[in-house]
Amino acid sequence: MADTAPFDTRPLDERRKVTTTEIPFSSLAADAVRVTEAAAVASFAQIGRGDEMQADQLAVDAMRTQLNQLEIDGLIVIGEGERDEAPMLYIGEAVGTGRGPAVDIALDPLEGTTLTAKAMPGALCVLSMSAGGGMLHAPDTYMDKIAIGPGYAPGTVDLDMSPAENVRSLASAKGVDPRDITVCVMDRPRHSELIAALREVGVKVMLIGDGDVAGVIHTTDPATGIDLYLGSGGAPEGVLAASALKCVGGHFQGRLVFRNDDERARAHRIGITDLNRKYDLHEIVATDAVFAATGVTGGALLDGVKIERGLVSTHTVVMDSSTHTVRRIRTTRPL
Repeated sequence: MADTAPFDTRPLDERRKVTTTEIPFSSLAADAVRVTEAAAVASFAQIGRGDEMQADQLAVDAMRTQLNQLEIDGLIVIGEGERDEAPMLYIGEAVGTGRGPAVDIALDPLEGTTLTAKAMPGALCVLSMSAGGGMLHAPDTYMDKIAIGPGYAPGTVDLDMSPAENVRSLASAKGVDPRDITVCVMDRPRHSELIAALREVGVKVMLIGDGDVAGVIHTTDPATGIDLYLGSGGAPEGVLAASALKCVGGHFQGRLVFRNDDERARAHRIGITDLNRKYDLHEIVATDAVFAATGVTGGALLDGVKIERGLVSTHTVVMDSSTHTVRRIRTTRPL
């Protein structure tokens, strides 16, 4: 796809002062769907072809092209990495025409590059947008996360509680036995102690190979059977997941994890000085936001892209925290 939109080259601090227009969230939600659908369709060509980098690049290119056509003064706060690591959609990149409201953008052009390359279920194209300054500018590090869906009192679960304490507290709030609780955890060696602790309590542990944004969102949908998400994963994905939970009233906490001095330096560069801080959902996403995800390969959350007889079909979920609405959109159009 060719990038036909004019790109605003003014310094970021000047762009952010352009407008104080109230964010039109209904319009922004429609824009978000258009962006994630384009990325998913672009990624389709690489399903099962074994090339993770090419699959990601196609999604990045398509997403950037669509973002630069939007009438927003957009700033990527969660992206593909820092500028020296990512040629496009890097943290701090300006997108949009620059002629609309100031908007913070968190994105994962292809959550599940391995899933796409291996034609495995659950790959998504994900985007969230909030008012300018509304999202945590998280560095590209790990984050400890805990999440549950809506309908629970604050403090039902907490990062500072043990896995067993969290399970028992949630089970009490649900009025069920702890053995009836299902916990979603990424299947990684770093989670071996966590998984063992959960199994000691007797809960059901659902292990996922990739896609912790989808894993967190599963806690909001009773049909998935997942009650609790626990474990560490990417901090950028944590911001995206928190955005989705904010739209439906779920609960999320995150704490950044720093493995070396380079990662601590990244945090300092973007103004994070308290490296041990526990962030609540509303600190991670402080203003209203919209969240959109389009399936690339079919999974429990969304169906994947289908192309037949010159028609392309997509399945997207879009959420709006300003109205607490969740829509599932099936689109079919000429390829």
